[in-house]
Amino acid sequence: MRDLFNGFKEFITRGNVLDLAVAVVIGAAFSGVISGLVDGFIMPLIGWLVGAPDFTSIAFSVPNWKGEETVFQIGLFIQGLIMFLLISAAIYFFVIMPVKKLSELRRKPAEEEVVEEALDEQTVLLTEIRDLLRVQAGSQSNASNN
Repeated sequence: MRDLFNGFKEFITRGNVLDLAVAVVIGAAFSGVISGLVDGFIMPLIGWLVGAPDFTSIAFSVPNWKGEETVFQIGLFIQGLIMFLLISAAIYFFVIMPVKKLSELRRKPAEEEVVEEALDEQTVLLTEIRDLLRVQAGSQSNASNN
């Protein structure tokens, strides 16, 4: 029983489980931010450009085997698909791209320093090789002159 409890305790306190829990909580909070962006800015912008973007009224009906009408509200699917695309675009353009750009800006100076250090080390090494070759060539020419 003690081993079972210790195993569960180890599982819960492992870093990836805690990271997952934090990610779920942050994701839920971030969902409100993205929904606010879409509902408060993007949807009114689309409404201003093309009119009210409401597709929920699109539907068609088909008689079923009892002779009654079955209504397929395809507009709900279209509305959900458009909202998904808008939310995905908002996340990409307002979150992913800026974070990626910041990451690239932060990474470039460090990479450039490494490249410069490597070039400096190579330059020093090549200079030493050149000098050794000159010394060897000079000693060979002196030996041939004698």
